[in-house]
Amino acid sequence: MGIPFYQVDAFAAKAFTGNPAAVCLLQEEAEEQWMQSVAAEMNLSETAFILPQSNGFDLRWFTPTTEVDLCGHATLASAHVLWNSGCLKRGDTARFHTRSGLLTAKLRNGWVELDFPSTPVVPVEPPLELSDLVGIIVPKYVGQSRFDLLIELNDVGELSELNPDYVGLSRLSVRGFIVTVQSDIPEYDFLSRFFAPATGVQEDPVTGSAHCALAPYWAEKLGKKEMIGFQASSRGGEVKVKYMGDRVKLIGQAITVMHGELA
Repeated sequence: MGIPFYQVDAFAAKAFTGNPAAVCLLQEEAEEQWMQSVAAEMNLSETAFILPQSNGFDLRWFTPTTEVDLCGHATLASAHVLWNSGCLKRGDTARFHTRSGLLTAKLRNGWVELDFPSTPVVPVEPPLELSDLVGIIVPKYVGQSRFDLLIELNDVGELSELNPDYVGLSRLSVRGFIVTVQSDIPEYDFLSRFFAPATGVQEDPVTGSAHCALAPYWAEKLGKKEMIGFQASSRGGEVKVKYMGDRVKLIGQAITVMHGELA
C-alpha cells in the first residue's frame, strides 16, 4: 500500500478557488528530506504531513523549498481530510502538534474553525527599497509580526496593481509580505495579498497564518473583534476571523479536488 494523499482547496467555497494544499497521511515517521522532496514534487504552496499520535496528530508543513513554522490553509485542509476520510468523527476536534504549539480545528455547520496564535505587528522603519520592491508609492503603515512585514496601502486600487520584484523581496530577512487595505466591498472588512518568495512561494493564494497578524491589526483600527477578510489573489479566498487577544479563530471552507497514493 502506498501513502494516501489528498489535494484540497482551502478557504474555498467551490473547487479551483482558494488555496490548494496537499495532505499526506503517514503511518510512521518520515525522513525530512523525503517530505521536502514530496513537497517539491507537489509544487503547491504547502504540503502537509500528518502522523497519528495518542493525543492527536503531529503536523508539519513544507513549501516546495523549505519547512515552515505556521500554515493556516494546509491545517484547514488537514482537518478536512481527517473528517472526510473517516480518521476522525465529524464531531471530533482535530488536535495538531506543530512547531507553533497545539492547534485545533472544529467543524461548525460546514465551516472549519481553526484556533491559532495571534501574531500582532509592531511599527517598524521599512527597508529603504521596500516600496520599489513591492511596487507601491508610499505605504500608509509598515509593521512587523513574528513572521512577516505588514504593509497597509492608502488606496484599494493599489492592491490589484502590485507588481513585486520577487527576487529583491526574497533577499529581505522576513518570511513574507502582507499587503492590506480597508475594503471598499460591503461584505468584507479588509483585503490583502501575500508574497513569500524567500520560501519558494511568489504569491500565496490565501494565507491563513497572515490573518493571525491581520486580525489584531484590523480589530484595533476598525474596533471589531469579528471580521471577514478577502485575499485578492487570482484564485481569491474568504477568511472569517475572530480576534481573541493572544489567539485568533480562522474560519473557512474546504473542498477535496483529488486523492491518490504516493508510491
